[in-house]
Amino acid sequence: MRKQYVLLAFLLLTAGGFLSLIPPSTKPSAKPNIIIILADDMGYSDIGCFGSEINTPNLDALAGGGLRMTQFYNASRCCPTRASLLTGLYPHQAGVGEMVDRRPHPSYQGYLNQHCVTIAEALKAGGYRTLMAGKWHVGGKPEHWPRRRGFDRYFGLIDGASSYFNSKPYRPNQRLTIALDDAPYTTGENFYATDAYTDYALKFLSEKNTQKQPFFLYLAYTAPHWPLHALPEDIARYKGKYRRGWDTLRAERYRRMQAMRLLDKTTRLSPRDENVPAWESLTESEKEAWDEKMAVYAAMVDRMDQNIGRLRQHLKKTGADQNTIILFLSDNGGSHESIAGKNFTPEVLASHTQPVGSPASFTAYQYPWANMSNTPFRSFKHWEYEGGTATPFIAYFPGVIKANTLDHRPAHVVDLMATCLDLAGVAYPAAFRGNPVTPTEGVSLTPLFKGQPWTGHQAIFFEHVGNRAVRQGDWKIVSSHPETTWHLYNLKNDRSELTDLSAGQPEKVKELAALYEAWASRAGVLPREQVARKE
Repeated sequence: MRKQYVLLAFLLLTAGGFLSLIPPSTKPSAKPNIIIILADDMGYSDIGCFGSEINTPNLDALAGGGLRMTQFYNASRCCPTRASLLTGLYPHQAGVGEMVDRRPHPSYQGYLNQHCVTIAEALKAGGYRTLMAGKWHVGGKPEHWPRRRGFDRYFGLIDGASSYFNSKPYRPNQRLTIALDDAPYTTGENFYATDAYTDYALKFLSEKNTQKQPFFLYLAYTAPHWPLHALPEDIARYKGKYRRGWDTLRAERYRRMQAMRLLDKTTRLSPRDENVPAWESLTESEKEAWDEKMAVYAAMVDRMDQNIGRLRQHLKKTGADQNTIILFLSDNGGSHESIAGKNFTPEVLASHTQPVGSPASFTAYQYPWANMSNTPFRSFKHWEYEGGTATPFIAYFPGVIKANTLDHRPAHVVDLMATCLDLAGVAYPAAFRGNPVTPTEGVSLTPLFKGQPWTGHQAIFFEHVGNRAVRQGDWKIVSSHPETTWHLYNLKNDRSELTDLSAGQPEKVKELAALYEAWASRAGVLPREQVARKE
């Protein structure tokens, strides 16, 4: 009997010694590392695993080894989406009901308020090392920068958009800031934003302090937001590939999406947008110019994917890959915006004559290619139709998320806070730094990731500059400012929102509109006319 006890003790000691040799990131009981990757102004169909012709092998691999959610939503524009992602609240509740322009009402103050807590703040209190690289855009003053909202390290663009090669202002009387931690950073000769964000993310991950703790990394690329800036070797791979035109290429994306089962069989391809001419109506010189724009845009997405590959290689090299969840999404749909006619500097407005993609140029891909980016949907960034709010969403977590899975249930960027805290075993705080915290609006996606029952949302809400929507089950109502009429769609049969059912279903419209009014009152949403004045 004594020999058996000795043997048992020996085995336990040996096992304990063996476990102590396993790196912290791979211990069975270790908290998972969490990475959120956010693209900027990228449409629903712009990556390979969502139907694109653009080369994105790293994102495709994450999708193949994990989950794609086909009905995941953002908040239709950069600032609101980032506020929701970081706080688990609707944008107005976090103080960023519109953009970063300051307005007197608390819901529209233009920076994160003190009644919200960021994922970084909550995870840091739970023992995580918190890192960020990329675009911030939820508070421009130094007291509102990332390090003041829970991040241990930061490198990136504080503002909304900039040259990928330097930080020259593009609007009059504007100062753009690239920062390293709490200080402005001056870019060097070979600076290219997408590469630089990854460089610093990898640097932060390699620091000794990070290796001692589980980490949270928020990697917020500016790609492929205008201006269209890419590296020559990336542009060369796509030049000439878009001469076949947006009509043909959009139809091809749609067919690939159907084959991938991303779309229900009833989903139709929306008609070409009214602001987009038929490709065959263009002159040869016009076709050449449009081909160049889309080639640069594709190169920007391609370079982002290459950098995601660098991140994946680092995780594998350090042994962290098996205990790291990676979430990928875009902050809004493809952007229709044009540089011409905006309040930009004379230098920027004159840059259209420069070769597209070069550091001296400053341009966008506008309605025609944004319409293709948002295949099969109608509308764009800024509005609350699916083209503005639907994002490609990927979740990858080896051993937890089943490979090559599709899920067609609706979810929202507001859910990422609850998901991260659930995965980390960290409670959402009722108060932070002496201030009461608004209860989260999100629902954890962790059960969904694990293949367990998941009830989701009773309803999902949208409002931006007067544009409004409510999604409940298969039903959705939408209105676009200054119009106030609600349009009703059944997304199960009509995901592209082509058949308005409001006239035949007035009671359903009334029911969803009542939900919207109750939410708007609770979330601090004001009529557009009351928030138009800037401080």
